[in-house]
Amino acid sequence: MSNNRSLSGAPGRVRYAVQLLICSLLPATVWAGPVDINSADAATIARELQGIGLSKAQDIVAYREQNGAFKSVEDLRKIKGIGAKTLERNRANIRMDSATVDSRKGS
Repeated sequence: MSNNRSLSGAPGRVRYAVQLLICSLLPATVWAGPVDINSADAATIARELQGIGLSKAQDIVAYREQNGAFKSVEDLRKIKGIGAKTLERNRANIRMDSATVDSRKGS
């Protein structure tokens, strides 16, 4: 009888463990927020955009510093390693402050 009692709670524990695992994976996808690619530092870009690590984020900042502000989201495709899938996955979170774009056009 005591074996039945200990096994009866097992499905509930397994379900809880699976739910906990799923919830631990959500922060990377759910809480990614908007980032201004014309002003954010590499750490912020890496933290907020999915599939963009610190190295690729540093490439984004270096490109921006060398070529001026990004004029469109599509400009990110000029950076090696950023393809259509990465861009589409992040499109909703990519911002471009128009004041930053306008101020760099005159430079």
